[in-house]
Amino acid sequence: MNRGCLIGLGVFLLIATIGLSIYFYNQNKRAPENFETESPIISDIIKKAIATGAIRPRKEVMVKPQVSGVVDELYVEEGAIVKKGQQLARIKLVPSEVNINNAQSNVELARIRLQEARRELERQQTLNQQNLDVEEARASFENSKQEEARQRDLMEEGVISQQEYNRFKLDFELSKAAFENAKIGAKNSIKAFETEVDIRQQELDASINNLQLLREGASRNSRQVANIVTATLDGMVLDLPVEEGSSVIERNNFNEGTSIAIIADMNELIFEGQVDESDVGKLKEGMPLVLTVGAIENAKFDATLEFISPKGEEEEGTVKFEVRAAVKPSEDIFLRAGYSANADIILERAQSVIAVKERDVIMEGDTAYVEIKTGDRQFEKRMIDLGLADGILVEVQEGLDTTDAIKVQVKEDE
Repeated sequence: MNRGCLIGLGVFLLIATIGLSIYFYNQNKRAPENFETESPIISDIIKKAIATGAIRPRKEVMVKPQVSGVVDELYVEEGAIVKKGQQLARIKLVPSEVNINNAQSNVELARIRLQEARRELERQQTLNQQNLDVEEARASFENSKQEEARQRDLMEEGVISQQEYNRFKLDFELSKAAFENAKIGAKNSIKAFETEVDIRQQELDASINNLQLLREGASRNSRQVANIVTATLDGMVLDLPVEEGSSVIERNNFNEGTSIAIIADMNELIFEGQVDESDVGKLKEGMPLVLTVGAIENAKFDATLEFISPKGEEEEGTVKFEVRAAVKPSEDIFLRAGYSANADIILERAQSVIAVKERDVIMEGDTAYVEIKTGDRQFEKRMIDLGLADGILVEVQEGLDTTDAIKVQVKEDE
C-alpha cells in the first residue's frame, strides 16, 4: 500500500515538473515578443484647467405685475420670442371695498372743492368787469386829480406857493400809483382764482383716475394699462411661473411681488462655473475656453474668460472660485439656458509638435530618455528634451523625429 502511494507521488511530481518546465519555456520564448514600439506623432498639446458649471443668459429678468389680483389670461407661451412692451398677461383686479369707498369719498370731496373754486372765480370776474374791486382807488385818484388841477391854477395866479402846490402834486402821484396797482392786483387776483380752479380740477381728475384704477386697473388718461403685464426687454420667454387663475401680488417697497414671466436675451450667453483653488492662480482674464455641453454630443463652443471671483467658497472640503466667460454664439446649434457644461481653460498650447506618450518616457532625476529600437529585440537609451505635457502626451523639443521606433513601457501588472 505504501509502495503504491510512493509511485503515485512520483508520477505527480514528474507531471508537475514537466508542466512547469513547459510554462517557463513558453514564458521565456514569448518575453522578447511582448516588446511593442510606437513612433512619435505630430499633435497639438494643450495644458488646461477644468471648470464645471452651466450656460446662463447674461440678461435675465423676472417680470412682475403693477397690481395685485388674479391672472385672467396669459398671452404668451414658454419659448416665445417677445419684444419690449409686448403684452404678456392680463390681471383681474380684486379690489378692497374699503379702498373703493375711500376713493369714492375722495372723488366727491374733490368735486365739491372744484365747485367752490369755480364760484369764487365767477364772483371775482364779476367784480372785475364792474370795476368794483378798484372803485375806491379810482375815486381817490379822480379826487386827487381834480385837487391837483385846482391847486396848480392857484399857484399860477400867485395865491399859493410852489412848495404848497408840490404837496398836492405828491398826493396826486400817490393816488395814481395806488390806482394802477389796484388794477394790476385785480388782474392777478383773477389769475390766482383761475389757478385755484385748475388745481381743484387736477385733484378731481386724480381722484377719478385712482377710483378707476382700483375698479378696472386702468385710468382714462393713462397710455399704459396697469393690469396688463408687458415685457421689459427683447428676448425669449424662458418660464411662466404662474397659470391662469393664480393669485399674484404687485411689487412694492415691502414685497418683491409675484413673477409672471422670466425673459432672457438668448443671443448673449455666458458660462458660469467653478475652478479649484490649485488652478485659479494660473488664470487671467481674456484666456480662451473650450466648452463641452453634456446635452450636445460632439460639439464644442468657444468662450472668453471675463471674470474671476476674488473670493473662494468652501465646497465639500475644497475651496472653489467662481469664473464667468462670454460664450461665442453659434448659428447652427441652439444653446438652452441651464445646460450643464464643462470648460477647458487653455493655459498653454503647443501646436503641431512632435509628441510621445508620457508612459513611454523614463525619468531619472532631471533627465528624461526613451528606449529606441536599434535592431531585432535590441534597444538603446536616448536622451530627450521635454516641453509641454497634458497628462497623456508630452512634447519632445529635441532628440526624436517621427521615424524613430520607441519601446512601449508596459507596467509589470500588465
